[in-house]
Amino acid sequence: MKRIAIFGSTGSIGTQALDIVTKNRDRFQVSILACGKNRGLLEQQIRQFGPKAVSIASEEDGRILQKEFPHVEVYCGRKGLLDLAAAGEDYDLMLNSLVGIAGLEPTLQAIGVGKDVALANKETLVAGGDLVMAAARANGTKIIPVDSEHSAIFQCLQGTPVPPHFTGKEFRKLLLTASGGPFRGYTREQLGKVTAKEALRHPNWSMGSKVTIDSASLMNKGLEVMEACHLFHLSVDQVQVVVHPESIIHSMVEFRDGAIVAQMGAPDMRVPIAYALSFPDRVETGAGSVDFFKLGSFHFEPADLETFRCLALALSAFQAGGTYPVVLNAANEVLVEQFLKGEIGFLQIPEGIERAMERHGSSAQPTLEDILEADRRTREEILQC
Repeated sequence: MKRIAIFGSTGSIGTQALDIVTKNRDRFQVSILACGKNRGLLEQQIRQFGPKAVSIASEEDGRILQKEFPHVEVYCGRKGLLDLAAAGEDYDLMLNSLVGIAGLEPTLQAIGVGKDVALANKETLVAGGDLVMAAARANGTKIIPVDSEHSAIFQCLQGTPVPPHFTGKEFRKLLLTASGGPFRGYTREQLGKVTAKEALRHPNWSMGSKVTIDSASLMNKGLEVMEACHLFHLSVDQVQVVVHPESIIHSMVEFRDGAIVAQMGAPDMRVPIAYALSFPDRVETGAGSVDFFKLGSFHFEPADLETFRCLALALSAFQAGGTYPVVLNAANEVLVEQFLKGEIGFLQIPEGIERAMERHGSSAQPTLEDILEADRRTREEILQC
């Protein structure tokens, strides 16, 4: 029985992970649940899964939970989240599906107590990839990707070392697929008129609002390129973004002998989530099958970096290194939230990111403190503009 700690339990990934647990009660036990503000859903999850401990952002919510569930250990705020992540005796695997840079420190805490991490939090590697992978190597832990694209690559590479113990010498390049989002084929003029409601209508995937907007802007793909480079020990030139609107091929690996291996399946996040939880085994997910006769054909096209500037900015930030990826990520998080609230237009997201990067003076080899400070300062500057 594998004891699972789910950080971000009330979000899209967290709730789908709990669906996997429900289908496989003989394999998994939920020992820890952590969320931000959704106390109502967390209460339901406590009743259903009986965790030993939980964490929530608000101390007031924490007091209510402790009164309602006196047998459960309740933690609150950032300190509580980190204390719970450091409680290595209480879990075997952390699923980190927290949103934003809030996921970085819990990941480092879990690695520090020798725990493997099923990683669905992009910002952990975007902002602190060098620190995280070095810590995982030093502690002998595994980083198991949950993103559908990185999970696909991970599955294609079985028989090779597990990240971070990967050398990158096994293949020529990764082909990272992208759906193209709801605005595939749009011009910049058209993008200037889109609304948040339109951006949230992803053609294939069911995801949280932030990642859905990132998918619409192609920022999501830029963050994924950075993740792939850290996970699989690559240069950015070894990762090729391929727009594949059907979202059936989740990514591919071209090996050094010229062979290409692809991982395919219906666009259902329960599949990569389940594989990360059960690795190296496979379990029931409830996901459907692909009808290739009905599908008929696959299509592929290059990403439009001129129109979708967020992808180009992400690649530029990664190549610049230091804390530039931190600034890119922080600016994007704030600007996406402003777009969702109707405070700015869609094209103001890349424009704001570019201004933030132009103002930034990077730290070459950032510490955790440097990363958190660059993140804080960038958010503050964006909000003041």
